[in-house]
Amino acid sequence: MNDTFLPPSPTRRRLLMAAPLVVAGGAGVAFWRMLSGMSRGSFDPHDIHAPALNRPVPDFALPDQAPGTGFSAQDLRALKTPVLVNYFASWCIPCVAEMPVLNVLKDRLPIWGIAYKDKPEHALGFVQRAGNPYARIAAARDGLTAIDWGVSGVPETFLIGPGGVIRWHTASPITESMIANTIMPLADSLKS
Repeated sequence: MNDTFLPPSPTRRRLLMAAPLVVAGGAGVAFWRMLSGMSRGSFDPHDIHAPALNRPVPDFALPDQAPGTGFSAQDLRALKTPVLVNYFASWCIPCVAEMPVLNVLKDRLPIWGIAYKDKPEHALGFVQRAGNPYARIAAARDGLTAIDWGVSGVPETFLIGPGGVIRWHTASPITESMIANTIMPLADSLKS
């Protein structure tokens, strides 16, 4: 058996040496475009171009996190007024940061929570310590329902309009600015 090794041709060797430079150059251009967009105000890293917007909520049924509080797609589709659906977890630092804002918002707009991949006792302890802004709390212990919603992490929040249609979505903590400039104006327009 002849085990001779043939070295790569000079052209192939040059291509192999250039490949990392091409990849690094492409990444550099993409990073530069992102930074340029941020400086012009046209790039928002929290903006989600979710294909679920203006579509009905996906089919799901989640058990109670607290007795009598679970809900399903049917419950959201039966709504006549808007509701905010907020995915949260006790282990999520941004979720802790948004709780005071949600506690203020709950008096203006119903909020339904979904405890994402959390132990029941941890999620209940979290809302008891932080103040409970949720009218209903369901448990998504395996996280599969979140995939159907397009959730990429927590916190994520959806504004659900009458009939169970997703009207707005964010993948960042809710802020007072979001409430004043986006959530409440949109929710008020959905009430009429």
